[in-house]
Amino acid sequence: MKRLLTAAVALPLLILLILKGSAFLFACFVLLLTFLGLTEFYGMALPERRLEGILASLLGSLLPLAMIGTDPLRFPALLTLIVLLFALHFLFRFRDIRLAAGETALLCFGFLYVPLLLGHLVLLRMAPHGVQWIFLLLVIVMTGDSAAYYVGSSWGKRKLYPAVSPKKSIEGALGGVAGSLAGALGLRFLWFPELAVVDCLVVTLLAAPLGQLGDLFESLLKRSCGVKDSGVIIPGHGGILDRLDSILFAAPVLFYYLHYVIQRG
Repeated sequence: MKRLLTAAVALPLLILLILKGSAFLFACFVLLLTFLGLTEFYGMALPERRLEGILASLLGSLLPLAMIGTDPLRFPALLTLIVLLFALHFLFRFRDIRLAAGETALLCFGFLYVPLLLGHLVLLRMAPHGVQWIFLLLVIVMTGDSAAYYVGSSWGKRKLYPAVSPKKSIEGALGGVAGSLAGALGLRFLWFPELAVVDCLVVTLLAAPLGQLGDLFESLLKRSCGVKDSGVIIPGHGGILDRLDSILFAAPVLFYYLHYVIQRG
C-alpha cells in the first residue's frame, strides 16, 4: 500500500516537472537527486565518516551542473578539484592509517557512481527532443522493472545471480527486456515519431539489460555494506539509490547513442 500511495503522489509530480519544467529546473532536480544519492552512498560505505560524507555530497552534487555548457573542461576541472581536496583531507586527517586507502577510494568512487552517471540525465534533457528522451528512459526502466517482477514471480525458476540478488531469475530478466521493448515501442509510436524504429529497438536492447545490471550492482553495494535498503526516504520503496540504480546505468547509453549514432549518423 505504501508503494502504491507513494507512486500515486510522486509519479504525477515527476511527469509534470519533466513536461512543464525548464531544462534548468530539471537540472536543479537532478542536483537534488545527486545530493540525496551521495548522502545514501556515503551513509552505507563510510558510516563513521559522517562529516566527510556530508561535505562530499554537497560538493559532488555540483558536478551535474558542470556538465552544462560548451566548456568541455568544466566537469573534469571541478572533479579534479574535489578529488584533490579530499585526498589532502585524508592525508592529514586519517583515523587509522590502515583504513586510509580504502576510505579515500570509496569517497572518490561516490563521485563517479552518482554524479557522473546521473549527470547524463541533464545532457539528455538538453538534447533535441530532450523531454521525449527522458520519458523514453523512464519507460524503458519502469516497464522493464514491472515486467521482470511479474514474469519472475509467475514463471521464474532459474536464478539469475543468487550471490547478489537471490530473488531475481533469468526468466524475470528476459521478461523485463521484453517489457522494456514493448513500452519503448509504444512510446515511440504514440509520442516520439522522430525516433526511427530501428534506433528505438537498438537503444532499448542496450539500455534495458544495462538497467538490470545497474540494479544488481546496487544490490552488490548494499550487501557489501551490510544494509537492506540504501535509505528510507521514499515510503515503501527504500532510498533514492534504490529507485535510481537502473537509471544510473541506462542514462549514459541513451545519451551516447543519441550523440554518436543518431546526431552524427
